[in-house]
Amino acid sequence: MRIRLHGTPAETTATLTALTYVLTICQVSRPYPDRPPSTWHRIYLDATPREQK
Repeated sequence: MRIRLHGTPAETTATLTALTYVLTICQVSRPYPDRPPSTWHRIYLDATPREQK
């Protein structure tokens, strides 16, 4: 699945870290900044659900 995270760099980093507990992250894009004066950016993830044990 493709997931877009949109927020501050700290928010997207924290969310990406949290998602690694429930998803297998296959690829992470570079950050795409919003137009100024916004301080937000977007990153895109390719991920799959983790296998249940």
